Amino acid sequence: MALVSEHELSEIRGLIENRSGILFDESRDRFFTTRVNEHLEDRKLARPGDLLRLITSSNVEYDSLLQRLLTQETSFFRYPAVFEALEKKVLPELHTRKFWESPRSLRVWSAGCSTGEEAYSIAMTVADALEFADAWNIHILATDVSRKALDHAEQGIYDPRELETVNPRQRELNFSRSGDQYVIKPRIRNLVTFAPMNLAQVVYMGKFDCIFCMNVLIYFSPERQAQLVQRFYDYLEPGGYLFLGHAESVRSAEVNFESHTYRDSRIYQKPAASRRPAILQERA
Repeated sequence: MALVSEHELSEIRGLIENRSGILFDESRDRFFTTRVNEHLEDRKLARPGDLLRLITSSNVEYDSLLQRLLTQETSFFRYPAVFEALEKKVLPELHTRKFWESPRSLRVWSAGCSTGEEAYSIAMTVADALEFADAWNIHILATDVSRKALDHAEQGIYDPRELETVNPRQRELNFSRSGDQYVIKPRIRNLVTFAPMNLAQVVYMGKFDCIFCMNVLIYFSPERQAQLVQRFYDYLEPGGYLFLGHAESVRSAEVNFESHTYRDSRIYQKPAASRRPAILQERA
């Protein structure tokens, strides 16, 4: 079977960047070429050019290729320090700030949620750590560009090996056994709403107390990263928190986030309205 040519690869890159904002630059060239040719072989297409026509004409085929290209590497409580910061710093602070509100509400966005492990980890942390959680209106919005990943997430069914980072207490509280697999219990599943979303498109969804966008910015150009960070800043409530991956930061955008270090993780806080913004000392 003939391999996809450099010209065809370039056209596929351009199509993906235009539609999803995701940039496969020179640093990912070998990975990108290998995955595209694997996809061509799996689809048993007679000519390499047929792949470009297929993904251009079919959203299902486009999503299938994109799913192969995005590593979708994720796990429950993938960065323990992040969830410890959520439990021990962020949630107690939000509880104090919102104590007298009626109703008390908590809105969290998991942007780029993949197959759901991050969103459910957030939900488990909130349900277990937030004082009198049943008295709160808790809404966790989990979005991803891949409908296949979202289908997996919505089912909430995971193999035992995928729960290796979930401690026995959390497993007992939040999962039910179904044959050889584990299913998220309704108390956690009902806190999360999954929805398809292309981060390259601007969709306003109201304000959030926390936004998680971990290991997603790395797929975008510096210009689009700056735009996304600015949007996250605008979408956060005063005093709200942004969680990024270890290799990501807000330095590309002109935003006044405050930076906090918790163990080996850095989290960003939008200044509360009651105090003057402290300009983050992380500009390039």
